[in-house]
Amino acid sequence: MSAFILSQLLIVIAIGSDLASFQYKSKAKIVACLCISGVLITLHFILLQQYTAAALMALATVRFFSSLFTSAPAMMLLFATLSVLISAFTYVDALAIISCCGSLLHTIAAFCKNDQRLRQWMLLGSVFWLLHNYLLGSPAAVLMEILFIASNLVGYYRYYLRPSTEKQPRNS
Repeated sequence: MSAFILSQLLIVIAIGSDLASFQYKSKAKIVACLCISGVLITLHFILLQQYTAAALMALATVRFFSSLFTSAPAMMLLFATLSVLISAFTYVDALAIISCCGSLLHTIAAFCKNDQRLRQWMLLGSVFWLLHNYLLGSPAAVLMEILFIASNLVGYYRYYLRPSTEKQPRNS
């Protein structure tokens, strides 16, 4: 099996974890799912020899795990700085800049104290990763980002935009 086919299979597995992530209300459950998919996506990028993206996804996995225990601005700054340094030291082409932008937005998301802001920042960051994966030519990763964005929007609607189903008291 070629490295490309194996990379695409890893993304298919990661899609399940990504889709599940935003259907939870609990930030801890969202982040746990993102950690699982982060490991798989890291391996995907390694197989495609995209070392900036692989390093950023490995960092993202650690970042999301860390965010379960702290939302300290200093930690957010540390992970943002590490994202920029990784991108600078592994820079090959514009894909490094695009993935760095996605990583920085996801870093902000990870350290949000509530899931609503996390969802908003994740959506913005995912747009950059979608562009990255499209330009990379990874169809499964493009599909994953589209589904990730859709899942995020469905979860956002369910928890923040859907009209309440509880009956309002009538004025007599």
